[in-house]
Amino acid sequence: AALGPSARHPEQSSHDLRFPPLGGGRSVEGVPSYLVETFLPRGAAGERTARERRARSAAQELTRQGTHVRFNRTIDVPEDEICFFVFDAQSGRAAALVAQKAALDPFRVVEAVSSGEE
Repeated sequence: AALGPSARHPEQSSHDLRFPPLGGGRSVEGVPSYLVETFLPRGAAGERTARERRARSAAQELTRQGTHVRFNRTIDVPEDEICFFVFDAQSGRAAALVAQKAALDPFRVVEAVSSGEE
């Protein structure tokens, strides 16, 4: 039997963030994309919307301060109670910083490579 999300990720902590090396796949703007993995309980669509607003706002704030980060989109997997926030950023550290500023309670940050096909 598959483990539930709470069994896989019993608690979330910014201390558990992993920072991938630079390089790899690039977004359209030539900047890598990063998935910020968070826990989101089933039926919390309103919370997802609030988190998206915070993510967008935090990315804009960091960009004004000189750390270029763009909130791209979310990928919600309700059955697994996981929500990925996709950011275009110069580094995993920048993606983790925007996630922390947006209070997303991230437990993992990884670089994402897209096929480039639409």
